Amino acid sequence: MIIDHDETADLLQDTFIKIWEKLDSFKGDAQFYTWVYRIAINHCLQHLKKQKRRRMWSTGYEEEKIAQLQATPSISGDEIQLKLQKAILKLPDKQRLVFNLKYYEDMSYDQIARITNTTSGALRATYHHAVKKIEKMIQMDT
Repeated sequence: MIIDHDETADLLQDTFIKIWEKLDSFKGDAQFYTWVYRIAINHCLQHLKKQKRRRMWSTGYEEEKIAQLQATPSISGDEIQLKLQKAILKLPDKQRLVFNLKYYEDMSYDQIARITNTTSGALRATYHHAVKKIEKMIQMDT
């Protein structure tokens, strides 16, 4: 969800602090990892909303993120991998979240539904729309 490695590390640290601070509020209604994922995702989405608000006042945000993506060591320079990552970056936040959890984390729709507090059917539709947008963006990029 976050391209910049340092920014991701900061968010991860903040997430662990939030988990530690809220540990006594864990009631056991959900599995622990689901509870942790929910905190992490909410923190990430809040961060992205803040970035969007700042983005209104700056130009070149998308180009900056694509440049960061191209400089990321985990992207080996493989052209199709870079096209995929660029397309994912252009997705709306919710679609990007669902796509990442389903495609990269290999989570089931039921697991994602528990984490995001959304129905499986809605997640299937969101994932489908994300995949179609990605396919279209990659085709346009070639």
